[in-house]
Amino acid sequence: MVANDANKYNKNMNEEEIKNKLTPGEYHVLREKGTEAPFSGELLNEKRSGIYMCKVCGTALFPSTAKFDSGTGWPSFDQALPGATKLIEDVSHGMSRTEVVCATCGSHLGHVFDDGPTGTGKRYCMNSVCLELAAEEEGKK
Repeated sequence: MVANDANKYNKNMNEEEIKNKLTPGEYHVLREKGTEAPFSGELLNEKRSGIYMCKVCGTALFPSTAKFDSGTGWPSFDQALPGATKLIEDVSHGMSRTEVVCATCGSHLGHVFDDGPTGTGKRYCMNSVCLELAAEEEGKK
């Protein structure tokens, strides 16, 4: 379970407060390394400009300019903001992947793959339930 591991990221986090803040589904994905069903996330087709933030702690994670349609069913980004995420080897489920967690609170966000279509070559495949969009106001960019 990731929740106990999260304490090494932010000593001020209170797990009970986090659990009360999130829905059971959000908690499962963010703190227990779950995955939302593909094509089910609210942010999958989001097109507004802004910054995608961690739903647990509010850390800015991805600029909307890094978002692209990967066709996989999860919001995808070609890069994270510098220092916003940490990458962890994940050998669960009989495969080798790279898990992406919030660098501030340690919450599970998704996985990153080396098959992105842009110059970065990265595809950060994130769960919508892990993110909140701080959208720019209309007319401001």
